[in-house]
Amino acid sequence: MIGAGQLVSLLEEPGPWTYAYVDGQGAEPQGIEDARRESVRRRLEEAGAPEADAAAVLEVLDNAAGLPSPSARYVLARDGEVEVDESFPGARLGPEQCGHAQIPPILPLLRDRADDIRYVVVEAGRGDAEVRLERAGRPPEHVQEIEGRTDALPKVQAGGWSQSRYQRTSEEIWKHNQADVARIVDRLVQQHSPRFVVVSGDVRARQLLRDELGTAAQKILILVDAHTHAAGADRTALDEAIATALEEQLRSTEQDIVDRASTDSGSAGAHGLGAVVEALRQARVESLLLDARMLDSDAALAALDESPWVAPVEDDEPANVIERVPAAEALARAALLTGARVVVAEDDHQSDDDERADRMAREPLAVLRWSGSSPG
Repeated sequence: MIGAGQLVSLLEEPGPWTYAYVDGQGAEPQGIEDARRESVRRRLEEAGAPEADAAAVLEVLDNAAGLPSPSARYVLARDGEVEVDESFPGARLGPEQCGHAQIPPILPLLRDRADDIRYVVVEAGRGDAEVRLERAGRPPEHVQEIEGRTDALPKVQAGGWSQSRYQRTSEEIWKHNQADVARIVDRLVQQHSPRFVVVSGDVRARQLLRDELGTAAQKILILVDAHTHAAGADRTALDEAIATALEEQLRSTEQDIVDRASTDSGSAGAHGLGAVVEALRQARVESLLLDARMLDSDAALAALDESPWVAPVEDDEPANVIERVPAAEALARAALLTGARVVVAEDDHQSDDDERADRMAREPLAVLRWSGSSPG
């Protein structure tokens, strides 16, 4: 996955660029897939994309990304070479985009944020467990199977003088097994700083593991009341818990920007398009929050080829204007080029049968590195 530093380096380089943001390959018949690729080819041709660029983009799109359907794909090419090839789990966010321009759209790369969140999943049994380090919709980054001691007798015995001793022995072995699992989880938490740890499995194994985990892991622990480690178990509860946790993490990030921008009677933030543009021109923005609905707006800004990177659209524009671009894209580009973080707030998830709520796009909002006209 392209990092912020790599993306900034590309934005600093001259265009033009050829780009495509489209649906990933799915389970449709080959004829439908072929028609989609032909549509991309035609739109790139109509946009004036060089033949070498279009061929490079189409060649990449013909290769499946290995993600389950639905998924989305973003490809960026220049001089016949693919510079960016990103795949995203889940349905495409926003309309398809295919074109050739000096300034490529970058918001498709910034909107799909769930797979930026790293988390740990534990499916625990009394004698064994599986621990995975994951990102949403991606193959696990790390998988470890733990085989514990299995010499414990069943919890329920037929009776007799030795039953209580058997129970104590079994409990100690189960506790030992979960201590081994906890050491692995604690190490992953320390090394990778996941946003949460979700644990499912046998009820007693969950309880023992919870007690054995270190403080850092316990603070981000989510227990799922489902024995998913059993053969043929229903994983719905685990999947729903992960999806809910991811959504909460995204909303928490957005709310943090709102709260920080509102401190000191609002002087810690820039509120509204004009104020945010001015703050970006002074390189004062630390974090920028954009409403995804800004992409529906006709508002535009001037993208510049050097600092301060963005300017209002005026009759007397600076000589270093590259082109006019949608306001949300121009703000995101200037933010990245000045070292700011960009967060895009999506609409609350709704079912397919729900109509999209009718509201205006919220004004852009920024947390500032310093208040006033100069640092210090």
